[in-house]
Amino acid sequence: MDRTESLPAQTRPPGVAPVDPGSVLLPGHDVPLGRYTTVRRLLPQRQRRLVGAWCFVDHFGPDDVAERPGMEVPPHPHTGLQTVTWLLEGEIVHRDSLGSVQPIRPGQLNVMTSGHGIAHSERSPATHPPVMHGVQLWVALPDPARAGAADFAHHAELPRWRDGELDLTLLVGELRGERSPAVVHTPLIGVEIEARDAATATLPLRPDFEYGLLAMSGAAQVDGLDLAPGALLYLGAGRDRLDLRAAAGSRLMLLGGEPFDEPLVMWWNFVGRSHEEVAVAREDWMAGRRFGVVADDAAPPLPAPEMPTTRLKARDRRGDVRG
Repeated sequence: MDRTESLPAQTRPPGVAPVDPGSVLLPGHDVPLGRYTTVRRLLPQRQRRLVGAWCFVDHFGPDDVAERPGMEVPPHPHTGLQTVTWLLEGEIVHRDSLGSVQPIRPGQLNVMTSGHGIAHSERSPATHPPVMHGVQLWVALPDPARAGAADFAHHAELPRWRDGELDLTLLVGELRGERSPAVVHTPLIGVEIEARDAATATLPLRPDFEYGLLAMSGAAQVDGLDLAPGALLYLGAGRDRLDLRAAAGSRLMLLGGEPFDEPLVMWWNFVGRSHEEVAVAREDWMAGRRFGVVADDAAPPLPAPEMPTTRLKARDRRGDVRG
């Protein structure tokens, strides 16, 4: 199934009108991930598929996993994308077909670049913290990076600083003279915003970027719209600042980037440019080609679903069919 073809249309709470014509509140919907985890999927949605090159946003938790296995996602493939994983609570072990075996804990960043093909698994360790809470994001790779070599990087230290009433952690890109060590292939930014106490703040934005603001915990207000946990506010482009009100204890994620204009086909775990490209990736995975074997994970690989009976269509960032 092409999950982007069956997603609900964007919605706005009844009676709430946008202050900025480019602002759209995306409340998300629940999707099972593996056997034990349910995520709230914020991107893609039918009418808003990307924020810059950010093409996929999943927010999970906070979940009580004290008496449960936690995250259990067996080996599966990726093409044409980067995965960006960030935890607020808990622990996950990343394993991939490059041989990487890397735990990730709160405050650390995992960035996996699929290039032409990689396989990985994500599991909570047998002994794990009692709560799991975080986000996993995908970044669409441009030509020629999407046909390049796979890579994995773990960043235990990231730029962190106090900005007025807020604590900022820079995951990706540049802000206020700070630069993240994470390697990306299009102009992007990803920054966690934490309010220890109730705060009113202004952050600089690039007018040539489009932005989205995700509430992971607490509450925030932008453009007169209230942002609750598990919702993404698409802010559009053309802004030079973000005026923000945040409740005490709020943790938010600001995502942005240059509008990504290459049309995409997103199906299952693949990001491609055509139906044929995705079909070949599926065939290679099922035949045991291209993607390799995930290190230190004896679980059977996740089988790919059957290709849809209708042709997959390349769509642009607004959801319009291209080509």
